[in-house]
Amino acid sequence: MEELILLVDKKDNPSGYLEKIKAHQNGGTLHRAFSLFIYNSNGEMMLQKRAKQKYHFGDLWTNTCCSHQRDTDKTLEAAAHRRIKEEMGFDTELVEIFSMIYQADFENGLSEYEFDHIYAGIYDEKPNINSDEASEYKLIKLNELKEDIIKNPKTYTPWFKYALTKKKKALMDFEKVKDLYDRLNHV
Repeated sequence: MEELILLVDKKDNPSGYLEKIKAHQNGGTLHRAFSLFIYNSNGEMMLQKRAKQKYHFGDLWTNTCCSHQRDTDKTLEAAAHRRIKEEMGFDTELVEIFSMIYQADFENGLSEYEFDHIYAGIYDEKPNINSDEASEYKLIKLNELKEDIIKNPKTYTPWFKYALTKKKKALMDFEKVKDLYDRLNHV
């Protein structure tokens, strides 16, 4: 079955659907995506190691979950909740903290060109990861993550490093994430 993802313009206005692999060929076609950054109550970020057989950047560490809005998803947030359940086996409240346009070429000839919406959430249980999507997960303190990315940059996905670089203060300061999360979801 063909997976159709939502195409957008640079202002995130929908412009149609395209099969996922085609959207990643020939330099990429701008499409809507999301990246989820889940923390626990201790401020540790949950990372997943992408399954080795993924169509790009397999066997690298990345944020908790990321994917695209499909033609079957009513909203972007519905897509995010669907996908975290599919990949990590849980769901939690999410709050959007920023968005960015990201573009990169992969070694296998595919390209990413995404209008990426970055969501954060808090979850304190153990995930039940889908081995087709992720081979393992870990919780990591933010200062340890910063140090490891400097020491081992090739073990992390480029969009993960880009999001952390672009909005480091937004993603790497758990107290700010927690405060925003609390204000938007728990007032």
